[in-house]
Amino acid sequence: MEAVSQNTQPAQNIQPTKNTEHTRKPHGRALLRFLKSRIVLLIALAAAAVTCFFVPPDAVYGSYFDLDTLSCLFCTLLVVSALKRRRFFEWLAVKIVTAFGNMRRVTFALVFVTYFGSMIMANDMALVTFLPLGYFVLSSCGKNKYTAFVFIMQNVAANLGGMLTPFGNPQNLYLYSAFSIEAGEFFAIMAIPFAVAFLLIAGTCFIVKAEPVSLQSPPVAAPPLWRMLVYFALFALSVLIVFRVFPFYIALIAVTVAVLILEPRAFLSVDYGLLLTFCAFFVFSGNLSRIPAVASALGGLVALSPLLVGTGTCQIISNVPTATLLSRFTTDYRHLLIAVNIGGLGTPIASLASLITLGEYRKRDPRGTLRYLGLFSLINFSYLAVLIGAGFLTDLLFL
Repeated sequence: MEAVSQNTQPAQNIQPTKNTEHTRKPHGRALLRFLKSRIVLLIALAAAAVTCFFVPPDAVYGSYFDLDTLSCLFCTLLVVSALKRRRFFEWLAVKIVTAFGNMRRVTFALVFVTYFGSMIMANDMALVTFLPLGYFVLSSCGKNKYTAFVFIMQNVAANLGGMLTPFGNPQNLYLYSAFSIEAGEFFAIMAIPFAVAFLLIAGTCFIVKAEPVSLQSPPVAAPPLWRMLVYFALFALSVLIVFRVFPFYIALIAVTVAVLILEPRAFLSVDYGLLLTFCAFFVFSGNLSRIPAVASALGGLVALSPLLVGTGTCQIISNVPTATLLSRFTTDYRHLLIAVNIGGLGTPIASLASLITLGEYRKRDPRGTLRYLGLFSLINFSYLAVLIGAGFLTDLLFL
């Protein structure tokens, strides 16, 4: 009996070890997938943390955070989440595929609804709204291979579409007010870059083959009309935060309470990681503008060429912080205005809208990130080079 006891004891010890090994592997893979899906957030947090060593946390940190933007983003994400739960985007995707009939027309529809939508609701909100639509359209007709291209073109359209109006992009509102630019002059400054951007986007979309598309998923029943009207009203309320029609907290409370009553599970689908990414990016750009060496270097350079220096600075600290920072060092608001609009192209951090698109794409196809970034860089930097030339052509209108 003693021998049997000795033989059975090791087996009892080995079995739990095997079970533990099998349970640890799935958890490890899940953690790795989670980290990969949040790579943009991790980079933003790391960048913010590094700048904190140069600018220790103090009371000024509170001024970094644009509560209007964050509230607008949260409310928009929440309403879009509620629309997703009612399968609104899937229903609309079916309508688009049926109406436009081929891939080229579908691409034009998705890109230019984003382009013109950004004039009304600003670039970030346009992407939060129309990227899910783009994904559902491509999925419904089995054309997921175009996801990277369509997302990138939607991103470019969002960044460039809002340049024509003072309220199309946040940096426009700031410079329009800070330099007391007249409306007519504003339109004249942005007319040539806007027209060139339109032609570039249209020409690029035209290379998509006009191959037929048809539904490969069953039709989706139309959501209840009354509920959609309520959600659209909440969405409009969310966008009005950007225009400061009323204090941000009024819309924040109204949208939160309404969705809590009508669609409480929508809160579970909100991309809180994106909100945290914005917060980290605010800290990064805010700290960078307070580092004396950085501010001194920019002050000397901006005198040489506000357009080139402004565009280059956007690649590092994004376009909105660039507008607020460089406006202290130049009175050449014309070139600065162009710079912070076209400067949203280029690197993924040149515009927060680009971070939104990258994060959305990684959720859909994490393994395709490198291919996405390659195509993103090719299109963005090509457009940027052409638009810089268009920016200098604007001088001809003011001779």
